[in-house]
Amino acid sequence: MVDFSKIIEYFETMPIPLNMLNRGQLVLNEFLKPLKKIFEQKAVPEEGWSDEQISFLLQLLSNMDTDKDGNAARVGEREARIATKLHLQTSGGFCHGIGRSGYLTAPQPKAPGGSVMYELANYLARHFLKRFGLPNIKKAIVVPLCTGMSLSLCLSALKPDWNDPHTAHKRSILIPQIDHSSILKACDFLGLKKIIIKGKVMGDAVRVPMEDIQESYDDKCYAILSITSFFPPRESDDIKEISKFAQEHDLVHVVINAYGVQSSEWMKLIRSAIDAGRIDAIIQSSDKNFLTPVGGAIIATPHNEIMEKISQTYAGRANATPIVQFLASALSLGIKGYENLLKEQQDNRKLLEEKLTELANKLKERILNVFNPIAIAMSLSNLNPKKLNALGGALYNLRVTGPRVQDPNTKPFGTCCDHYPTPYIVMNAAIGARKEDVIRSILQLEKALHQIK
Repeated sequence: MVDFSKIIEYFETMPIPLNMLNRGQLVLNEFLKPLKKIFEQKAVPEEGWSDEQISFLLQLLSNMDTDKDGNAARVGEREARIATKLHLQTSGGFCHGIGRSGYLTAPQPKAPGGSVMYELANYLARHFLKRFGLPNIKKAIVVPLCTGMSLSLCLSALKPDWNDPHTAHKRSILIPQIDHSSILKACDFLGLKKIIIKGKVMGDAVRVPMEDIQESYDDKCYAILSITSFFPPRESDDIKEISKFAQEHDLVHVVINAYGVQSSEWMKLIRSAIDAGRIDAIIQSSDKNFLTPVGGAIIATPHNEIMEKISQTYAGRANATPIVQFLASALSLGIKGYENLLKEQQDNRKLLEEKLTELANKLKERILNVFNPIAIAMSLSNLNPKKLNALGGALYNLRVTGPRVQDPNTKPFGTCCDHYPTPYIVMNAAIGARKEDVIRSILQLEKALHQIK
């Protein structure tokens, strides 16, 4: 086999000057150095890779899978046969997927390259989370599921034995009010009884008091959820106290950290809660935190055996594409690239607050006093209630995507409480947004308000 680090030895008998061969070897070694290091260290690189290096790694690994073996007799029902080579592009070359039926992280005999790729992606996911706020986790895996379906997977893996008469009644889950349909549907998917603890307005913020959670508990409960990141005015839960409560009552505790990796404050909440009590799983979206296409999530846990249960609950072999997409993002960004994105996010958040405050003062509105490192809410008290629904459409037509206009009087769902006192608009400065996006969105918001008036 050719040793690429000594490739010039194969050309020594050719009429090519040695100094030219040495120069070429130097360039090739620089190209290959990060690939060697990633397998030695199994960690996110400090400096991001080039697209060519990422593509080379993916092609190298995917060519280990059996569907690339031109001499193989493939007679099974699932042999990674494809109708067009475009499928190779959209899957990163990993047409066999990952895992085995019913065991997500198990090596796949037909996909040795895909198995290596998945193991590497999981190492990088754990390293990312440890480096950016959760040093006390033990395992992390990338799953080809959205946040809601990842929640279903975790709750299913950790549910009690419903065939056992002693635990058959434990089919309820405590949910501090989270007005997000994907979270609620995840519980419905398992047929769980949802015990929703109502949010309460405290100043401008909506919070779920710990005493209300305690009063809602009964012997039928087996799990409890908590959240970090959500839309204002809903603030994060008291995750540390919930983790203590979960430990005291032997409750499965899953934290929804949807876009929380980009906030050191939210990650700190989880880190202290792991040390203080019980957290079984933490779920974060890959697209919201790592700039991948929609469709993946990272599940992390402080316990090795819990990740084994979650992995063995997955039904079927899994699509490799969301894993490839996370791996590509991790290698492309590197630690320094991600740190730069976090710094940019913090700067944009300050800029958003500054510009939105200026607009609020001009409109005789105000910024709601809610803790959220990503998003800001501005009241719309002086806007004709009949015009509220038109504002979102006007912004869309002005090519601004993402803001949420909320009218609690006509649609309370989204406020996470029964009677929020004022309509409002939520604007985000999330990771990946640019300074010009923030500035343009505020200018267009002012224009949209004038249009609908």
